[in-house]
Amino acid sequence: MRILILAIAWALAAASSLAQDFRNIQLETQIEALFVGNRDLAEIKLSADRMVVPSVNAAEARKSIDRMATDLSRMSAGADGSIEKLKLLRRYVYEAGAWNGNRPFAYDRDDPLGQKPENRLLADYLIDRNGNCVTMPILFIILGERMGLKMTLAHAPLHFFVKFTDDAGNVWNLETTSGAGFTRDSHYRKKLLMSDRAVETGLYLRPLSREETIASIATLVVEHLMTESRFEDAIAVSDLLLRHSPRSVYLILARGSAYGGLLRRDVITKYKMASEIPPEVRDYAGHLYHENLAAFEKAEGLGWRAEDGQL
Repeated sequence: MRILILAIAWALAAASSLAQDFRNIQLETQIEALFVGNRDLAEIKLSADRMVVPSVNAAEARKSIDRMATDLSRMSAGADGSIEKLKLLRRYVYEAGAWNGNRPFAYDRDDPLGQKPENRLLADYLIDRNGNCVTMPILFIILGERMGLKMTLAHAPLHFFVKFTDDAGNVWNLETTSGAGFTRDSHYRKKLLMSDRAVETGLYLRPLSREETIASIATLVVEHLMTESRFEDAIAVSDLLLRHSPRSVYLILARGSAYGGLLRRDVITKYKMASEIPPEVRDYAGHLYHENLAAFEKAEGLGWRAEDGQL
């Protein structure tokens, strides 16, 4: 949410920046713990999900994933290389068979972007087998890693997919919402219409590092905080995650939108005219306005455009 309120912009632009210390130590500790050690991606995802929905049955989800990993280990025991293992993983996830109780995982066409919070939970996906561009690539990577496959997340506008590196070092795009088929960069560029600049800066289409992948998983927490209007917490978590993933446009924009939310809540809804704003509030408002504007300018500098969408 970019805040450009012309009626008070003249007062805010000239106001001195007031340093704010938006800290939630307990929440920050939980987020930082996601990056500690060589944790399994399933544990990271379930931990993030429980920060949003504490009632998530993580123990049952772990059992399901462990069982699936055991099945795949048995099925792929004689597989010759990463491509053969990938074929088995595709079959296991997307084709009906005894291994999945004839209930393959499918794309949820009623909520393809995972806009309903419960549909972005890994435990929910394991139960109903209907996924989206968040849960589907994450589960695929979790299972692929258990098989010894080299996989990571990648971004496109409002979309996640998988980058898979084969034994020869070739990198392939796998579109997990469509059977994890091989998909060219050109397809994503045509379908999702990203700018040349966004590709050049690595905003989209590049393989994410482990830290960046974890930060992408944890964006769910920021989105949850935003929906609850917990703007201070959203800023604190975004700042922490951006230290691990500085080019995450989702986090950059969420941070800017959180400052915009504070500006609207604490200033715009309380003062009809700029002349009504007390001097001490102007300093605060000027800081909020500056941070909101700076976030969108930073995203645009990396090649993001408004039509790309935001959290």
